[in-house]
Amino acid sequence: MARKNQKAPWEEDEEIIWVSKTEMKQDMLALQKLGEELVELKPAILDTFPLEDILRDAIDDAQRFKGEAKRRQLQYVGKVMRKIDPEPIEQALNKLKNKHSQVTQALHKLEELRDHIVENGDSAIAEAVEQFPEIDRQRLRQLARQANKEKQLNKPPKAYREIFQYLKELM
Repeated sequence: MARKNQKAPWEEDEEIIWVSKTEMKQDMLALQKLGEELVELKPAILDTFPLEDILRDAIDDAQRFKGEAKRRQLQYVGKVMRKIDPEPIEQALNKLKNKHSQVTQALHKLEELRDHIVENGDSAIAEAVEQFPEIDRQRLRQLARQANKEKQLNKPPKAYREIFQYLKELM
């Protein structure tokens, strides 16, 4: 008896996404690279990451090894990472990498606030008091006046810098 060619039961309901061998290898290498970045971190920083025990043990071993043993252990770290969700680890690593830029951005905002205080005086100081309730309004007003005098007399901007340092302490 001849059999009829029938569709498999999964063909109508599900769409299969074929992944090439190259894509799988690229994904594995990306996970291994992420593992290498984790191995480079200090143990105190690694404690803040959401790592499973088996991955943490593999990373600790890779930090101890040298040469060829380290290379093999890094491959093992990549293999372990394939079995877990790397998303929370990547987010934590990105947060750690961007910490410097976040601090820089906050300092730029303080510089803008300082410039605003020196240019606009009391109205800008009132805005600063809203932002930092513990601010000493009188001291800030005095520093702003000194900064304006220094600017008019072409003196070094000592008070201008003091305003920034005062705001930085409050932050």
